[in-house]
Amino acid sequence: MDRRRFLEMAGKGSLGLVLSSGISAANRVNSKGKMLKAKDIQAYLRSLCEVPEPSVDRIIIGDGDTVVTKIGTAWMPYWKTCRKAVKEGVNTLVVHEPTFYTHWDLDAKDSDYFGDDVPGRREYFRLRAEKIKWINENELVIIRSHDVLDKLAGFGIPYSLGEVLGFSEDDLIRSRKFYNVYKIEPKPAAEVARYIAERLKKLGQPGVAFYGDENYKVSSVGVGTGCICDPIQFMDLEPDLFIGVDDTIRTWTQATYAEDTGRPLVVINHGTSEENGMRLLNAELKKAFPDKDVVHFEQGCGYKWITA
Repeated sequence: MDRRRFLEMAGKGSLGLVLSSGISAANRVNSKGKMLKAKDIQAYLRSLCEVPEPSVDRIIIGDGDTVVTKIGTAWMPYWKTCRKAVKEGVNTLVVHEPTFYTHWDLDAKDSDYFGDDVPGRREYFRLRAEKIKWINENELVIIRSHDVLDKLAGFGIPYSLGEVLGFSEDDLIRSRKFYNVYKIEPKPAAEVARYIAERLKKLGQPGVAFYGDENYKVSSVGVGTGCICDPIQFMDLEPDLFIGVDDTIRTWTQATYAEDTGRPLVVINHGTSEENGMRLLNAELKKAFPDKDVVHFEQGCGYKWITA
């Protein structure tokens, strides 16, 4: 057994132990008749794997002692998603991305909101204050699971995107934290891009951006994890075709490199790349807390496609 395969198998074994332990602990809480609290869900999520501290994985807003009535999951806590959650009886919402417009949410420094004291920055502060007030008035607890899901094997974000694209673990040829490269049957790049677009259509993204040589022969595809999806950062893994997300790619950097070299680059939406990870997390929460109703608010591609 080679080193990569050994590490892969070892990781799966560790994941299984962690999940079994976390689920057993959750079930013990329920079986004793103890009322499940929001902080119990947060503790379970953090038990799935270790991440560097400080981490954004925390209760972002709300009382950790809130007794959970119904659990919801969503990639992004848009205000409209929060309203829908409350309307449907959800009082604990697990999300992947920020609630308050910067990575560190309410712990953000003033400079994180675009630096200078300009009208736009003041408007973000105003809206943040309104959203905080509304969430507190509606007694909604928002838990963020970001660092854990980005690192986790199995149903974590990088593997969940591979699953959507139709890749299996047997297709994995090179891998390291946050990045996977999958083998495919050799095809022209344009044909691979069309295949990716077809697979992502069910997530609300009917097309992809393509840079490079359409006839470039592709026999491997590299994917990353959300914003950790910069081709510059995993060029050493040598995929024939890179997949990047729109929150990372610059037209004058990675896109121009692709055009100048012919190396194919496919750009997809950030929400598209991580939606399946949240769906799989929802399924895990249902197993962990079988006594609770757990619903998912589908989002997928974060913008609407309007074509001529």
